[in-house]
Amino acid sequence: MSYHTEFRRSLDHPETFWREQAANIAWMKPPNTVWQAKPNGHGEWFSDGEMNTCDIALDANVRAGRGDQKALIYDSPVTGQTGSFTYSQLTDLAARFAGALANQGIGKGDRVIIYMPMIPEAVIAMLGCARIGAIHSVVFGGFAAHELAVRIDDATPKAIITASCGIEVKKVIPYKPLVDSAIEQASHKPETCIVFQRPQVSAELQPGRDLDWTEAMAGAQAVDPVPVKATDPLYILYTSGTTGKPKGVVRDNGGHAVALRYSMTLVYDARPGDVFWAASDVGWVVGHSYIVYAPLFAGCTTVLYEGKPVKTPDAGSFWRVCQDHKVNLLFTAPTAFRAVRKEDPEADELKRYDLSSLRRIFLAGERLDPPTYEWLREKTGLPVMDHWWQTETGWAICCNPVGIEAMPSKPGSATMPSPGYDVRIVDPAGRQVRYGEQGEVVVKLPLPPGCLTTVWGDDERFVDTYLKPVPGYYFSGDGGYVDEDGYVFIMGRTDDVINVAGHRLSTGEMEEVIAAHPAVAECCVVGARDELKGQIPIGLVLVKDGATITPDELEDELVDMVRERIGAIACLRQAIVVDRLPKTRSGKILRRVIRQIADRESYAVPSTIDDPAILEEISRHFPK
Repeated sequence: MSYHTEFRRSLDHPETFWREQAANIAWMKPPNTVWQAKPNGHGEWFSDGEMNTCDIALDANVRAGRGDQKALIYDSPVTGQTGSFTYSQLTDLAARFAGALANQGIGKGDRVIIYMPMIPEAVIAMLGCARIGAIHSVVFGGFAAHELAVRIDDATPKAIITASCGIEVKKVIPYKPLVDSAIEQASHKPETCIVFQRPQVSAELQPGRDLDWTEAMAGAQAVDPVPVKATDPLYILYTSGTTGKPKGVVRDNGGHAVALRYSMTLVYDARPGDVFWAASDVGWVVGHSYIVYAPLFAGCTTVLYEGKPVKTPDAGSFWRVCQDHKVNLLFTAPTAFRAVRKEDPEADELKRYDLSSLRRIFLAGERLDPPTYEWLREKTGLPVMDHWWQTETGWAICCNPVGIEAMPSKPGSATMPSPGYDVRIVDPAGRQVRYGEQGEVVVKLPLPPGCLTTVWGDDERFVDTYLKPVPGYYFSGDGGYVDEDGYVFIMGRTDDVINVAGHRLSTGEMEEVIAAHPAVAECCVVGARDELKGQIPIGLVLVKDGATITPDELEDELVDMVRERIGAIACLRQAIVVDRLPKTRSGKILRRVIRQIADRESYAVPSTIDDPAILEEISRHFPK
């Protein structure tokens, strides 16, 4: 079947299409009702079905004869440890941890916050929660105590699962003091805190509340998977909100399992037994979807990596992992390879490793700039696949559907809408625009399975944020366009579209031009206020190691390049060379904060920033 045939079937006959996909997972009670609409235009998938996510991820693979296959590979360059767990071993550990939770009175519908580094126990905790129907909320390890406290008060968990420390490159970060401070700040007080003691730091346990992980496991019996409704929540994942209060994205069990199982075929062409590595963190949506759940749903071996693309120990880290574990499919964010390219522009480190097992490289999480795409393709000789999705959707809105029909790639494009996603481009009034014209990227309702069902405890906020801005559509908050061949180009958040003398210009387009300069490793462009033109673009540029061009020469060349490629209307006058760019811990550039700095406005230091000192460095380029 061709992609276009499958795509049309998904939109014209969605109930038949998704019933077929639902047959690929192990239900305890198969659903009769595929779709049930709600008055708000959204609705519920598989509402009368019953299943268990942990059962589908683990037990079903054991029943299928994959018990002795590796389910999880752990690779930690920061500690020098590696290890692996078969499907049978991981099933036993998740079942016993579920028993440990049950011993603490935790059951179906109770919330559990998981605040852990990238260690196997984080995965075991997630699967253990799913096994008994408890709703997990993974908070990125190392978040400040205040941010953890906010999430404690919103999710009101019965328990917190943590470790004694995390390790960032060579820096050991004690977690328990952060957890204790967060609980002290929060109005809601969890009843239990289970602590995994790592050898680098021993955490002090509070009598009556805290439990040692090893002791809790030793006193626990393995429990069977508990049947839950397809519409019951599996997890809450917090994403930043414009009000400053994080939004708790709610993911259901049934739609999530069906969509992720389908995505492993559609997007990644993954097969049982493949080694799948999503180089992310379990604190982010990529870690939920493609480190923990989807690879296990598909009978793959998943890699859990406690390290960085560079400095643990060098720019060859990713290639070493691919060689050592015979990775078949690699998925990470463009910023990871921009960091590699900056430190190793000629990819000398890559030549040290055997990548013969690797079939494809997938990138998502932010816009894939053409220079990074071309560098990766040239240096690895492998297909490089861009795809676009969000925390809210949980899987790809647009992709190159290689599992059905591989499409020719276009640099800068996430290729085609995934089956189930009716993607449109609209103007500010909600009218569909012509091919090639930029606008708001929206998805016609209903959303396919696997997408968010609501915002935890605040359905009104869900409707106001995602359904009201363009009635009848899911509002993505991203801008882009569709070309005459139907390829979708995502140009970034719509607040990254700037208005220069009445002309709407994409900072993403300017970033493409700047990133194409041979001396540029990474860049971002923001719109700063200007009395005459409304806004003008300003570029921040990171230079490749070993580049000999002066900042003034580089600025002149970049201004000329933007003028030549986009036109004089772009008005790029400043391209400031900086030592580093402010980013979140997941690697996204903090464009809004940079814009506030450029506009000499006061700004809040985001809790997600990897190093707040960077903002002070940036501020020196924009004196008040």
